[in-house]
Amino acid sequence: MKKYFLLALLALLVLIAVAYKFLMPDDKLQFFRVGVECDHAPYNWEEDAPTESNFPLSNNEGFYAEGYDVQMAALVAKQLGAKIVFKKIAFDNLIKALTRHEIDAIFSGMVDTDERKKNISFSIPYEVSKVEYAVLINRNSKYADAESIKELEGAKMLAQTGSRFDDVIKQIPNVNHFPPLMTQQEIIEEVRNFKVDGTVVNYDTGLSYSKTYSRELKVLRFSEGNGFDLGFTGLCAGVRKADTKLLQSINDAINEISTRERRRIMDHVITREWERTSRKSNEK
Repeated sequence: MKKYFLLALLALLVLIAVAYKFLMPDDKLQFFRVGVECDHAPYNWEEDAPTESNFPLSNNEGFYAEGYDVQMAALVAKQLGAKIVFKKIAFDNLIKALTRHEIDAIFSGMVDTDERKKNISFSIPYEVSKVEYAVLINRNSKYADAESIKELEGAKMLAQTGSRFDDVIKQIPNVNHFPPLMTQQEIIEEVRNFKVDGTVVNYDTGLSYSKTYSRELKVLRFSEGNGFDLGFTGLCAGVRKADTKLLQSINDAINEISTRERRRIMDHVITREWERTSRKSNEK
């Protein structure tokens, strides 16, 4: 009798273990490691002091990540029930870091181009509104009043290494396409100092920089049919192709973030970036 009781107890424990595996998966993330460039305001940038809204960079002690990508990633991590960990990684190295398992996801102003889809998977878009490319132009350029990319014919342009911004420059007729640079700030300085006429950016980015450097820079926004052919869906999180469960969880989390909340976050980070850059300018 005791033998049968032990067998029944063992069978019950096996059933409990199986049920637990289905109800409480053992692949739940404890930490959500996110790669971010920290050089593309208002989507992401680096700060040297903690605030009520930024997050420490795990691989850059004493520095902190802030921006729209950062805040959206933090909300996703909260939905996943995981602790957020940010790593600063150059934009051109983000996909390599992801495939090498150095991070779990990319939240860094990245769009889902066909070329990138060959290597990783992308979430649904998490931007406030449809991504729109614009041109950040020097106010002294003869192209400062262009209303279409055709009117930028012959302009001196450059953009960021490995970005879609650099790819679409060739859509400008007879463009003088300068070699790309690694960081957004390097590019902004080239435009400010009139070494080139302008650069291709997200409209929100262009708007942010044009407010910060209003005496030197202007953002050109093009109406439908007069701008760039983008060739992607939108601003998305990137994950490894094998991480299908994580991708679904990220999509579910993004769907929970309302348009109103996304707009609030964008307004907040644009204000934060303007305050930060204004303070730095005054310190100089």
